[in-house]
Amino acid sequence: MDIENLQTPLYILEEEKLEKNLKLLSEVKNKSGAKILLALKGFAFSGAMDMVSHYLDGCCASGLFEAKYAKEKVSKEIHTYSPAFKDSEIDEIIKLSDHIVFNSFRQWQKYKKRAYLKTSCGLRINPEVSASPAQIYNPCSLYSRLGITEKEFKGDLLEGIQGLHFHALCEQGADELEMVLKGFKKRFGEYIPLMKWVNFGGGHHITKEGYDIDKLIRLICDFRTEYDVEVYLEPGEAVGWQSGVLVATVLDIVHNEIDIAILDTSAEAHMPDTIIMPYRPRVRFGGNKTQKKYSYRLAANTCLAGDIMGDYSFDNPLKVGDKIIFEDQIHYTIVKNTTFNGIKLPDLAVMRKDGRVELVRTFGYEEYERRN
Repeated sequence: MDIENLQTPLYILEEEKLEKNLKLLSEVKNKSGAKILLALKGFAFSGAMDMVSHYLDGCCASGLFEAKYAKEKVSKEIHTYSPAFKDSEIDEIIKLSDHIVFNSFRQWQKYKKRAYLKTSCGLRINPEVSASPAQIYNPCSLYSRLGITEKEFKGDLLEGIQGLHFHALCEQGADELEMVLKGFKKRFGEYIPLMKWVNFGGGHHITKEGYDIDKLIRLICDFRTEYDVEVYLEPGEAVGWQSGVLVATVLDIVHNEIDIAILDTSAEAHMPDTIIMPYRPRVRFGGNKTQKKYSYRLAANTCLAGDIMGDYSFDNPLKVGDKIIFEDQIHYTIVKNTTFNGIKLPDLAVMRKDGRVELVRTFGYEEYERRN
C-alpha cells in the first residue's frame, strides 16, 4: 500500500480483511442455524455496509440514529435496544425495528401498547455472570443498570414478550459464553420455553485467531435443540477486527530527556480505547521501547498532556513527514471519534481488493463547528 501521498489522519479499511471476517461469521451462521447481526456500536463504516448486508442478517442498534443508519445502509433485520427509550423517539424506533428490547419492566409497561402489535418485543436480562476483562465494559458489574436481574424479574408481566436478550462478554471466547449460558439458564431457564427467540448479545471474539469456533457452534445448536428458539448473536468488534489501520504523519520531533514525535492524530479523539481500556496500539514496523535502535514517544497534536500513544522503537530515525501506521484501528474507533481540541476527524478510505485506496468520507471544520 503506497501511503506516502495520502492526506492524514486517515482510517483505511482493508476490504479483503473485512470480507475474511464476514465469511467466517457467515460460516458460523450456516453451521449453527443462528442469525448474526452487526452491532453498530462497535463497527459502522459506510463504505463497507453493502458487504455486511451480503453476509450478515442485519444490524442491532442502540437507539434511533443507529436504527436509521441500519435502515439506510443495510436494510435487513434491525434490532434496537436502549437502557431507556424516549417518548419523542419510540414510535419511529418501533416502525424501524424488527425486534425492540426493553431494559426494564417499567419501560415495557409504558410502551407495551404502542409496540407489541407492531414489532417483536423482548427484555434484556442480567445473567449476573461475567468474566469481562475490564469493569468499564462489564454489563454484569455490581449496580449495573443494564438488564433485569433475577431478583427484579416479574414473570407475571411477560404477556406480549417474545424474546430474552443478554450481553455479558467483552472480546471473549466460547468458554466464557458457556459460563454465561449456565448462569442464564440457572436464573431464567423457566422462562426460555415461553420465548420465540433468545439473543446472546455481543462481545463474541469469533474472528480472533484461536477462537473455538466448533465449541460456539455446538453451544448454539445445543441451546436451539433444548429450547426450540431462534438464536441471535450481535458481534461488533469481531466484524471489524484487524480489518484496517489509522495512518498519521509526524509533524515535529522534540526532545525532553527522550525523543517525542508529535503526530497529526490523537489517542483521546481518534483511538479512545487506548486510554479507556487501556491498551497499547501496535505500530507497523515499530517495536517496544528499546527493542530497536531508535526510540520515540508517539504523542498527539492536542493540548492534553496525557494524549500519548506510547513509547516505540524503529530501525531508522523518524523524520518530519514520515507516516506512522497504527494497526487494528477500525472497530470501536470511528464510532467513538470526537473533535476534542478542534483536531480534525480522520478521513475514511477503503483499500479495495485490487490495491486501490478509495476515499469514501472527508471531514473538515464543519464537523467541529456543528458540535459547538
